[in-house]
Amino acid sequence: MTADIQAPTTLRVPFSDLAAQTTEVRSKLDIAWTQVVDSGRFVGGSIVERFEQEWAAYCGARWSVSVANGTDSLQLILRALDIGRGDEVVLPANTFIATAEAVALVGATPRFVDVDPRTLLIDPEQVAAALTPRTAAVIAVHLYGQMADMTALSAVTERAGVALIEDGAQAHGAHCGSRRAGSVGIAGGFSFYPGKNLGAFGDGGAITTSDETLAARLRSMRDHGRSDGDRHVHDTLGTNSRLDALQAAVLSVKLAHLDAWTDARRSVAQDYREQLPENLVQLVEEAPSTPSVYHLAVVRTTQRDVAASGLARAGVETGVHYPIPCHLQGPFRGNAQAPLPVAELAAREVLSLPMFPNMTSRQVAYVCQTLSAILTPV
Repeated sequence: MTADIQAPTTLRVPFSDLAAQTTEVRSKLDIAWTQVVDSGRFVGGSIVERFEQEWAAYCGARWSVSVANGTDSLQLILRALDIGRGDEVVLPANTFIATAEAVALVGATPRFVDVDPRTLLIDPEQVAAALTPRTAAVIAVHLYGQMADMTALSAVTERAGVALIEDGAQAHGAHCGSRRAGSVGIAGGFSFYPGKNLGAFGDGGAITTSDETLAARLRSMRDHGRSDGDRHVHDTLGTNSRLDALQAAVLSVKLAHLDAWTDARRSVAQDYREQLPENLVQLVEEAPSTPSVYHLAVVRTTQRDVAASGLARAGVETGVHYPIPCHLQGPFRGNAQAPLPVAELAAREVLSLPMFPNMTSRQVAYVCQTLSAILTPV
């Protein structure tokens, strides 16, 4: 069949459906928002502190420090670890640019490495080969909802004496063995952008750590470097990166539902695995020790553009995460010591299919049937 053939019927399938998720918890959200409004405390306060405690406990870390967004979470971790000019930070090339951006914004140099061809996660062997005397940290990006191999990465970074930082923006609640994202490295950065598995009603972020000294420094730095004992004393150079109480209230409500929503995402992913035309598209592999929470349902196909345009004509929204690896982006050209063939090939093949907890079996079947109809066997 040719690429111009469409599925016989049209069913709109959004890339995500935040409205359906909100409807599920609307009554609890209304109560939470009323409590915030009645409190008159809109930045910080007990509602934010409650969410920080809940998020730390959920991730298996001792402390959580809420911040304004996910990019700030990584930048503040690096600054709090005194990583900056003259230092190098190793990270995968196929991440959202914010990971590299955070490194550059503190004055350090991003050093990009290639990824595992099966999972598209940072490759510990590539990390080990990229370390230099200037390496100060490695950022493990838990891409698409699956944690990187933190056991192997921990061994590499411990031998080298460099910090291991987690970028958990796409991996809320993901596991590596018995440990959740944000509990393995020295610190983990998270985004609560609305489309995340745990999303606020605007920007938001958090840092998790079990290092008490680091947590205290982060709390100060996110609030203009204020002293813990006197808010008029500024002990260090900080910034304004605080979480709104309204967002914290939303996140507390949603956190109680996160595991159920993760189970629903995994069910959708299983339906995809069973129904996708295997000879035409393949879901990115899931390692047994790191089950994915499926922030994204990413497939690989040599007919990516045909698939995306055909699905769009059939009413199915898709995305590409990410079409240009970071080392080929303008600000970071020259930051890879060699070509990165796995990341570069994946950038030409990856396609993100619709994925959200309220997605129906009928919608999944329609996406798979449409792909079967529009793609040509090769």
